[in-house]
Amino acid sequence: MGPSLNISLSSAVLLAVAFWLTLVKDVSTFQPDFAEPIINISVAIGRDATFTCHVRHLGGYRVGWVKANTKAIQAIHEQVITHNPRVTVSHADLNTWNLHIKSVMEEDRGGYMCQLNTDPMKSQIGYLDVVIPPDFIAEDTSSDVIVPEGSSVKLTCRAKGYPEPVVTWRREDGTEIVLKDSAGTKQLVTSYRGEVLKLVKISRSEMGSYLCIASNGVPPSVSKRISLSIHFHPVIQVPNQLVGAPLGTDVSIECLVEASPKSINYWVKDTGEMIVSSPKYQVQDIPKSLYETKMTMTVRAIQKEDMGSYRCIAKNSLGEVDSSIRLYEIPQPNRKFYSPKYGTDQNDIVKPGSNGDKSSKPKLSYPPDDDEQQYGGSAEDFEEIIDSMQPHQHHHHHHHSNGGKPTARSPFGSLDHPNSVNGRSSSHNGIANNNNAMNGGGASSNGNNKNLIALMNDIATRKPFVIPPGRGADGSLEGSNAAGRATAELALWRLVVVLLGTSWYAIPRQRH
Repeated sequence: MGPSLNISLSSAVLLAVAFWLTLVKDVSTFQPDFAEPIINISVAIGRDATFTCHVRHLGGYRVGWVKANTKAIQAIHEQVITHNPRVTVSHADLNTWNLHIKSVMEEDRGGYMCQLNTDPMKSQIGYLDVVIPPDFIAEDTSSDVIVPEGSSVKLTCRAKGYPEPVVTWRREDGTEIVLKDSAGTKQLVTSYRGEVLKLVKISRSEMGSYLCIASNGVPPSVSKRISLSIHFHPVIQVPNQLVGAPLGTDVSIECLVEASPKSINYWVKDTGEMIVSSPKYQVQDIPKSLYETKMTMTVRAIQKEDMGSYRCIAKNSLGEVDSSIRLYEIPQPNRKFYSPKYGTDQNDIVKPGSNGDKSSKPKLSYPPDDDEQQYGGSAEDFEEIIDSMQPHQHHHHHHHSNGGKPTARSPFGSLDHPNSVNGRSSSHNGIANNNNAMNGGGASSNGNNKNLIALMNDIATRKPFVIPPGRGADGSLEGSNAAGRATAELALWRLVVVLLGTSWYAIPRQRH
């Protein structure tokens, strides 16, 4: 029994050793580990920050928090070790452990380590970045500036924050900033980056408010307004130095003033009298910009005594300037309005019933033709010629000087008509001379017959003319048949006059 018993004991020992080794292996397999890394945090100063450490298989091990840069223990498991009252810990279960920092400060910036008390120790780090929004350093930042025109000035804005802020300059009114280098070259920019803005040989147009804006990506950005005042003596511009107006009207005169500091502006008449607002005068100052003002003065119902010179005066602490405007009288414009009468212009139509005659018919007016203008007679002219050939008129004197013309107007136009080819003018002069040779100055039938023959010759040799066509009731031109009928009627009328004249002069001749 001895050998078999020894074998049994050896087997038992081997089994116990194997079981112990298996147990140790299982324990090492379930040691705690981190499930995921800690997330870095960036918060603004004064806000709260929280780190979370995720652990697996914690078992009986503990979790601790340590500040990496100072090695200061913040907490172990559920116990806070640090004396910082803003630091606390919490956990939802054995797998999630939190470190809380309230109202973080700039000194809280850095790495925070989550540790497991294993052997060897396990740990991971999360970083806290405390950002600070920009703010200006008052002692290093310019306030409002007053400088004379033509000088140079530096505007400074220094800001602090984390990350370091960037300073940008702009003009409040949106106009461009004038930059000049050492050579005097100008550069116009809408914005300028830098803590110091240098303005060289500044002019009045650069006067105004400048904004320096500091930003670093952490809201809110901050800005500061710096007022730049440029002083210079007053200047006056007068758009019109001579102003005319009719009597009885209102007239306004104006002056444009540039001054800094603001000037005292007023008006003075040439008599030395200062003008203020009253029922007679209206005085106004209208600001146009920081240094520009428009002075206006209105004189109501001007009279002769209001004519003369007026001075606009501007005065400030740097000087005084004035300019003169002369007011003079101009004639009153003619305010009468004339309405044209119908038929006074070519192609005008005379309306029926005009001039109070309701029974009158419409009359058409057309532009005269060249031939029509040559004709100066009418039916009345024919009657006048006939009357002049009556026997009783022979007792009147018809003496004319050589080259003179008869008193009766010829229905055929001027006796010197250019269309005459038979020497009408010389023929008439001969007739006039024969008449002057008659005893008693009376014209004989022979002289009359010669005159009549000359008239007939003129009829036979005249250039024919055409009466322009009339217009129908619908306003359209009538056809050529109407013009032909009118021409024929006129020719017939002339023939009748000639025949009557021949018969009339034949009767006294037979009596002789």
